[in-house]
Amino acid sequence: MKKLIWLFILFLSLQCYALADENIKKVYLDEAIDAALKNNLDLKSAQIEINIAKNNIKSANRLQNPSLDAFYFMGGAGRSEPKQLGLSQDIEIAKRGARKNLAKSNLKLVEKNVDYTKFDLKMDVREAYINLVAAKSILHTMEQQKTLQEELLKIAQNRAKAKKVPEVDVLQAEIALNQMITQVNSARVNVKTALSAFNKIINDPDNVTYDSMDKIFSEENNFDEMLTPPPDFEFPQFSEIVTKAIGNRFDIQIAKQQIDVAEKNLTVVARQRIPDISLVGGYAYQVGSQMDSGHFNSGAYAGASLVNIPLFYNYSPEIQNATLKLQQAEINYNSVKNKAIKDVSAAYERFLTAVENLNYYEQKIVKDSEELIDISKDSYENGESDITSLIVMKQSYRSIIVGYTYALAEYYNSWTNFLREVNDENFDLPEERIEGL
Repeated sequence: MKKLIWLFILFLSLQCYALADENIKKVYLDEAIDAALKNNLDLKSAQIEINIAKNNIKSANRLQNPSLDAFYFMGGAGRSEPKQLGLSQDIEIAKRGARKNLAKSNLKLVEKNVDYTKFDLKMDVREAYINLVAAKSILHTMEQQKTLQEELLKIAQNRAKAKKVPEVDVLQAEIALNQMITQVNSARVNVKTALSAFNKIINDPDNVTYDSMDKIFSEENNFDEMLTPPPDFEFPQFSEIVTKAIGNRFDIQIAKQQIDVAEKNLTVVARQRIPDISLVGGYAYQVGSQMDSGHFNSGAYAGASLVNIPLFYNYSPEIQNATLKLQQAEINYNSVKNKAIKDVSAAYERFLTAVENLNYYEQKIVKDSEELIDISKDSYENGESDITSLIVMKQSYRSIIVGYTYALAEYYNSWTNFLREVNDENFDLPEERIEGL
């Protein structure tokens, strides 16, 4: 009976695992970006602001609603004064068009903010994807090193049995292996953390777990799939890209649009000083029995008046504040532009450094280290060196491979950071400068 119960539990576990696995969707970087743009809840929330801004234009263009007026005199006045039934309508002077222009300017500002949110989301997905692939690559490296350490332990055990090395070699190999196991475990946790961060960025409400393709870093650095140019090119000079970059940056466009909003808001506030017109009209009548002549008298009436005359209050504080808001927006624009130049410069230097480091790893460090570790392993097997030297060499090699992975991740991330600062995901490098792109 117990056996059947355990079999049933095992069956349910396998079913749950299968269902969970069905919800995991492996994607390339471009697919991950598309998934985020389609499903991200924060982006959907931001896009609603556009519809709100459009409705605000309609609201700003509204006409004032009319009022229904009725006058019915009683007592002595009712025997001599006419009864009236009519409408009154307030007409705004030079205000409705200004409000509509302000609402239109706000719509443009909202659209630019949504575009910026969308662009930032794409860059965030890039970084999260790169970090996930890097974490997987490091885990893969650690697992490979663990396998090599297990092989080293077997070699040490065989040589110890053959009395060619002391038992301490076996103990050293076991300690190194146990240390490697803890590092593999830590690397697995880092992969899970990166996967969670990646899905947090995509923010899909349908419980789909997106996962990167495996080992992209180790497949001869597939730059096309990572949407990154290869490092073997001459990057343009800073002066060639800064003007274009400043023109593309969303934060500068937003700051400029904020000036336009502030200008139009000042116009709206200033025009509050213009009086409005109130028109009244209707029908007045008096029954014949109430007239001395005994005749029925009736007829239309009309009138007009100026309302909201800025006599006791002329809106000076509001106008002064609107003027200060405009000055503030202009200062903010200059500040954003100055900071943008520095941000682009820092991203430019960071990317050039990442290119240099990656090329140095690929051309010098990794290749020489692979040859050195092979020589050290053969030397130990042949009894030409001790196990301590080999373990130290393996640890150094592991550090180099992990460092290379970080250098590669930094190269991809620095390119993403460069795109983020120039605000151009399709930044074009001159074709003659790039080999093989």
